[in-house]
Amino acid sequence: MLKYSKQADNLKAKKNLGVMIIEIKPLGDTAIVIYFGEKISEKIHREIRQFIVGLNNTRVKGIIEWVPSYTSLAVYYRPEEISYHTLVDKVKGIYTTSKHNEPYQPVVYEIPVYYGGETGPDLASIAQYCEISQKEVIALHSNKEYLIYMLGFIPGFPYLGGLPSMLSVPRHEHPRRSVPAGSVGIGGNQTGIYPSEVPSGWRILGITPLKLFAIEISPPALVAPGNYIKFIPINFEEYKTIKQLVDRKEYKVKTYIRGEQLENH
Repeated sequence: MLKYSKQADNLKAKKNLGVMIIEIKPLGDTAIVIYFGEKISEKIHREIRQFIVGLNNTRVKGIIEWVPSYTSLAVYYRPEEISYHTLVDKVKGIYTTSKHNEPYQPVVYEIPVYYGGETGPDLASIAQYCEISQKEVIALHSNKEYLIYMLGFIPGFPYLGGLPSMLSVPRHEHPRRSVPAGSVGIGGNQTGIYPSEVPSGWRILGITPLKLFAIEISPPALVAPGNYIKFIPINFEEYKTIKQLVDRKEYKVKTYIRGEQLENH
């Protein structure tokens, strides 16, 4: 049974192993934030994805867009078309039915990476810190499917989960003034790819020839939240060949349905 509290705008759904609470709060006067939990986890992320499927299917008049984060979802709306309380009621209904939606089938993007060299200047120091070889660093980093929790910080930057704990390394005490677009780095217990040239305190272990964000393309971001990334080690010659194809807009990213056979797109 669902219960509604005006003070906290909470939805409570009894589960077999306890009570799951979704908290709804206003964000200014044109948005609400729906909190699905407090701890970052794939389980909470799947719940958010299921809820987004419900939003897509329902198409509530007055909702402009929604933006997911690790544990919450911001929903922006036009108050002249739908009131706050009506929106909360709609959200309650969508939440109730979203668990019956078909599970989202994530795809895995294969992202080629040239590890080490001048474009992977921290590979050696990562190996030294972790007390393993550079080959072992590459093997550990590329032997995972990383969940894309969200995009942010800069356009197209994927927040990834799933970095092996052995590869957790501290950020640089003094950040670099810039790292090249496509740089693949590790910062603490996270890994990610920089879509553009920006300052960074992360340890850079390689670079991808792919462009993660291009405003002239629809959609502009190469990858999308809810899907996964798998890094594929390549040598420098392969890096140059792929980069030329990317520059000519002739490269097609390899993807596959998670758990299924590889497909070329």
